[in-house]
Amino acid sequence: MNQILKRRALDRIKPYTPGKPLWEVKEELGLKQVIKLASNENPLGASPKAIEAISKILNELNRYPDANAVELKKTIASCLDVKTEQLIITNGADELITLISETYLEPSDEIIVPFPSFSEYDFGEQLMGAKVVPVPLDHEYQFNIESILAAVTEHTKLIYICSPNNPTGTYMPKLMLEELLHSLPKNILVVFDSAYSHFAANEDYTNGLEFVRSDYPIIVLQTFSKIYGLAGVRVGFGAAPESIIQSILHVKEPFNVNSLAQAAAAAAITDEEHVNHSKKVNTKGLEQLYNALTEFGIKYTKSMSNFILIEFGANAKEVYQQLLALGVIVRYGDIWGLPGHIRISIGTQEENTVLIEAISSILLELRLVNFKGEVK
Repeated sequence: MNQILKRRALDRIKPYTPGKPLWEVKEELGLKQVIKLASNENPLGASPKAIEAISKILNELNRYPDANAVELKKTIASCLDVKTEQLIITNGADELITLISETYLEPSDEIIVPFPSFSEYDFGEQLMGAKVVPVPLDHEYQFNIESILAAVTEHTKLIYICSPNNPTGTYMPKLMLEELLHSLPKNILVVFDSAYSHFAANEDYTNGLEFVRSDYPIIVLQTFSKIYGLAGVRVGFGAAPESIIQSILHVKEPFNVNSLAQAAAAAAITDEEHVNHSKKVNTKGLEQLYNALTEFGIKYTKSMSNFILIEFGANAKEVYQQLLALGVIVRYGDIWGLPGHIRISIGTQEENTVLIEAISSILLELRLVNFKGEVK
């Protein structure tokens, strides 16, 4: 019998539960065709420039990747008007969240996380034995500066802000972020996750990079998994004042981002045609779903991202299960403490149409069941 004791911190950790992959649903339910609208992926696929870049280096896979991702840093720095010294390249934004935790957190520290939000923030802090302080979002899932500041104590080390927020699609306006940064003690680091920033269209939105350029105590998280369509190769980056980047580099593994990912990301970030087309498809898709949900009388939260949080109330789990049975993979909200909700990613027009027709048939069936139940 194994008598090796694991760290006590692991007792508090709930492993991340990813959305079901296409092959698994096909196999489980015996379906030939399945559409996935669960993981906020780009339905158009990867940037064509990224695919071309990958194909050019396939014969170099016997070599280790550049441990410092120099060329990718140069390209990002040029595109986003930051210095290469202000960048760290990671195996998706998830790795960066863990690295930040390993860099800054002691067991006595606290982190503030508005909720509902991305569950990986909690994972990083629980891993280090720190304490997560949840701060509920306001009515209609809006951020509240007063509530965040009221949660700050002498033990607060990090504050996570996801904007646009996953899973709600709401965001923190620029002036609100500026107020937060000015109001906080200078020994607290704001981790600003703007993974979905490319989809945010409102004029008062900020991706946070302007505050990096002004040397605020902030680190901005970005990913190539969403609009660039590179979720399969796992690459992201952080942008922060140089002193913060240097601290995090102490805990980074040397070959954390593979060669294919580096080449793909460097090409994708320059692919304006793919980015603009992805934005247009997403905007049309949002309107397509808004119109259908309004017609159905279903409440939803207006989104600044590539997904919608939809309220189905007591029927949410059944709607989720029936959509799955029909070959439409979506995300059930219980993982965020929202058992009455479902989060649905925006697909192509054709995929959205399949989804809408499936929801329509499910709602009709549920109403008939409820009616029969009342008659009985």
